[in-house]
Amino acid sequence: MKAFVLTPRAEQDIGDIWNYIAADSIDAAERVLEALEKTMYRLARNPGIGHLREELADRRHRFFLVYSYLIVYRFETKPLQVIRVLHAARDVAGILRLTSEEE
Repeated sequence: MKAFVLTPRAEQDIGDIWNYIAADSIDAAERVLEALEKTMYRLARNPGIGHLREELADRRHRFFLVYSYLIVYRFETKPLQVIRVLHAARDVAGILRLTSEEE
């Protein structure tokens, strides 16, 4: 069984992050993606280490910051489900509201 799964939106987020950073530095883009992936494995082993952010999402979701990116995940799923990976400066609440309306 996989340690975690990415929703299609999370996969797109990660691709977008890589493309944005790689426009300036491919090495930096690789470092960020590696850090995100390592953190996702860590979260899968210890899902409770993320933070509850009730102003952003319901209690099913947890958040974990890596560099300037928030990994948004459902901590009770097996395997761990990564919902989105978003830059923390974005309108995270608005984006998550739109995502939950699509589910």
